[in-house]
Amino acid sequence: MNRIEKSQETYKQLFGDGVPAAYATDPELQDILSRFIFGEVFHQGNLDNKQRELITLVVLATNQTLPQLKAHTHAALNVGLTPVEIKEAIYQCAPYLGFPKTLNAITEVNEVFKARNIALPLESLKQVEEENRLDKGLAVQMEIFGDVIAQMRASAPSNQTHIQDYLSAFCFGDFYTRGGLDLKTRELLTLCIVSSLGGAEGQVKAHVQGNANVGNDKMTMIAAVTHCLPYMGFPRTLNALASINEIIPEETKHV
Repeated sequence: MNRIEKSQETYKQLFGDGVPAAYATDPELQDILSRFIFGEVFHQGNLDNKQRELITLVVLATNQTLPQLKAHTHAALNVGLTPVEIKEAIYQCAPYLGFPKTLNAITEVNEVFKARNIALPLESLKQVEEENRLDKGLAVQMEIFGDVIAQMRASAPSNQTHIQDYLSAFCFGDFYTRGGLDLKTRELLTLCIVSSLGGAEGQVKAHVQGNANVGNDKMTMIAAVTHCLPYMGFPRTLNALASINEIIPEETKHV
């Protein structure tokens, strides 16, 4: 199939038989969009449509492009993602976006769930308690990043150790330990979130290494960042690719 045929087939899988409203006012832009996103990007790399939709959701949440987030929540359900997987992807955004933007995204998701008669709230996937969230979070943090975490905590100034505790207990204890998504998926989504933020290249590089440590190879990371491209643009995509290449250099080809 050519990219026009691929775009039509992929769009139907995601959204059904409807026609995008933009065709009535901006048909040429819609053609460029559909053929690039659904005819090219969706077919590049080793990701399946469930992974692609999870990535799309977190990037749209990061960008606060809420109408598109609502549309892709429908698409996520249409390709077989569960309500739990969708909610957990959005929850994973909270430590990086902050709560207001995460709550905005959750509101859109909940509207779709209600429209599709999905009962709320969903079942609890919490796996920590008050007395162990720091220890469990630190354990996950160490699993992802290794000994650098102990060094980072030890070198923190005394007036900033609370930030390290928050990072371990909140980001990794309250979120990374949750059920619904495995560690490899959470870490890949985090790479996409921090890449789409812009200006967070230090964290992008850290999460490139984290992805490698949990078993996501370079090709998977490139595919994930490529999938972000239509939603976050070339500057942030190229910055993310530069970070990937810095942490995992391309092998030199000998002629």
